[in-house]
Amino acid sequence: MMLKIGEFSKLSMLTVKTLRYYEKEGLLIPAAVDRQTGYRLYETAQLEDAARIKALRQLHFSVEEIRAHLSGTPIREALLAKEEELKEKQSDISVMLSVIRFLSEEKEMKYQAVLKELPACIVYSEERVLKNYGEVTQLVLESAQECLRLNPGLECTKPDYCFCEYLDGEHKETDIRARYSQAVVRAGKENERIRFRSLPAGKALCIYHKGAYELLGEAYAYIVNYAQKNGYEIAGVPRECYIDGIWNKESVQDWLTEIQLPVK
Repeated sequence: MMLKIGEFSKLSMLTVKTLRYYEKEGLLIPAAVDRQTGYRLYETAQLEDAARIKALRQLHFSVEEIRAHLSGTPIREALLAKEEELKEKQSDISVMLSVIRFLSEEKEMKYQAVLKELPACIVYSEERVLKNYGEVTQLVLESAQECLRLNPGLECTKPDYCFCEYLDGEHKETDIRARYSQAVVRAGKENERIRFRSLPAGKALCIYHKGAYELLGEAYAYIVNYAQKNGYEIAGVPRECYIDGIWNKESVQDWLTEIQLPVK
C-alpha cells in the first residue's frame, strides 16, 4: 500500500516539513514520486524506519549517526554509551532535586539528635583506599563475600548492624581510606583483608540524614555543634550507617543514612 506524504505524516507522527528534511538528508526517501503530480509516495513498511529515526532523534543522535545506522553500521555500542550518559544525568538531576528539597526545609526540621547506647559487638572489618565514594557499595559487597568465603555460615547479628568509617584526617574526594564493619555473632578466620574486632559498648549522638550523600557535610556540622553545645566529648570516628540507598530506593531523596558520633 502506498501513502501520500500527508497520510504518511499522520501515521508516522512526523510533520511534512520534517519528512522533506529527512528526504533531503537521505534518511527517508519516498518509495516513489508521481510523475504527473510530483506527489511523494511512501510504502507502509517505511513507517518502521520513520519510527526508528524519530526515536534516535529524540535521543539526540545526529543526522550523520542515523544515516550511518540506516546504512548498516551497528548502533548498539552508541546506544549503550547514550544509556550511560543518561543515567549519569538522571543521577545528577536526582541529587540536585534532593539539594533543593533539603535547602527548602526549615533548619530545625532537618535533624534531631538522639543519644543512643551502642551495645558491645563483634564485627568483621575491611579497610580499603577508595578512588571515590561511589566505591563504598563495592567495598560492602566484596567484604561480605570474602568473609563468608573464609567463614561459611557465619551469621550477622539481629538486628543487623553495619557501618562505614572514613579514616583520613581530612575530607578527601579521591584516595579515601575507608573501613567497613559488619556485626556478626562470633569471630572467625582472618586474612590480609578481613579482620575481626570486639567493639565495647558506648554512647553515640545519632541523627538521620535523608537525601543525597553530598549533603552529609551539613549533617556532620549539625551533630558536632550539638555535641559541643551540650557538653559532649567526641570519643571516636563517626560511623555512617546506610539504611536506604541506591540498592533499594530509586529516588535519591529517599536515601536514609544514620550518622553515629561516639561521645562520652
